[in-house]
Amino acid sequence: MSIGPWQILLILVLVFMLFGAGKLPRLMGDVAEGIKAFKRGMKDEASTKEDTKDKPENDA
Repeated sequence: MSIGPWQILLILVLVFMLFGAGKLPRLMGDVAEGIKAFKRGMKDEASTKEDTKDKPENDA
C-alpha cells in the first residue's frame, strides 16, 4: 500500500490547520535542524567506530 497524492494533500491540509501559516516556517526549520543533528550524530558515530577499530587494544 503506497501513499497517493490525495493522502499527501490531506496530510498537508491537516498540518496547515493544526499549526497555521505563522508557525509552519518555524516548524519546518525545527524539523530541518533535527534532521541535520541526526545526520551529524550518525556521521560522528561512524567515525568513532572506525577510530576504535584502528586502535589496538592494550592488555595491561
